[in-house]
Amino acid sequence: MRTKFVVGSRGSRLAMVQAESVTAEIEKINPGLEISIARITTAGDRNRRTGLDRIGVAVFVKELEDALLNKKIDLAVHSLKDMPTAIPDGLALLAVTRRLDPRDALVAGAGLDAVAPGSSIGTGSLRRSAQLLRYRPDLKVAGIRGNVDTRLRKVTAGELDGIIIAAAAMLRLGLQDKITEYLPLDNFLPSAGQGALGIEARLDDMDVAGLVSPLNHIASWQSAMAERAFIHALGGGCRAPIAALGTVSGSNLKLEGMITSADGKKMLRASEEGSASSPEKVGTCLAQRMLDMGAAEFIAEISGR
Repeated sequence: MRTKFVVGSRGSRLAMVQAESVTAEIEKINPGLEISIARITTAGDRNRRTGLDRIGVAVFVKELEDALLNKKIDLAVHSLKDMPTAIPDGLALLAVTRRLDPRDALVAGAGLDAVAPGSSIGTGSLRRSAQLLRYRPDLKVAGIRGNVDTRLRKVTAGELDGIIIAAAAMLRLGLQDKITEYLPLDNFLPSAGQGALGIEARLDDMDVAGLVSPLNHIASWQSAMAERAFIHALGGGCRAPIAALGTVSGSNLKLEGMITSADGKKMLRASEEGSASSPEKVGTCLAQRMLDMGAAEFIAEISGR
């Protein structure tokens, strides 16, 4: 087994913290390895003007995947919610880390119920904006891009009245004291994979597979596989306002799924339960149920925007 490895990461502070946490775990289990982190700028980092509902989150992973295929790096660490369900030939999602809090969080001067009508709330996610407008149609949604610090500064500077952001991002950066409110799952179901990290590598690299296998958190993996299978079977990709959250209890897996119209006025929500050992089956079953309920019309509406 070789002793030198290169981890690929986006260059943002959050991405580096995530890559460093994975590297530290590998080194703890395998002392003596030489592991370096390569910062890679992605198309999503270069283009911070176009909304993600237009370009998709694949812009955050393609350059990292190209680096893997070209053997410039040995493994890539992603926010799992940014990973498309379709993975290039020759690569594989080898591990999912223990999931942190999967909820969305509000950073504002008051809780969501107390924010004044007409307040401007920033988010770069169509899913979040649709759920926000469904819950508080009297608020204004401001499309924002940029790293966590940039978004927080917009609130501090008074450019926005608040932002919605992944709670896990705030926790990883030690910024949980800035969270005004954790948004309830009944109204704000998260993106598939939110709160977990995905470790991607070349399919035939047995050395890396052995390194990252101990980092795979089984319950988080099972939940994520169900959520990703649900998204894939719906055919909604990453641009539609689709949400999913799997919860494992013993051998049982419960998966909740939701899809809304872009303005949040229409919504479909359902759940499915099954064996945690067959997470993809649970995900595809829920997708079929929601397609029978009319989910394809929602997806077609978003695709035609």
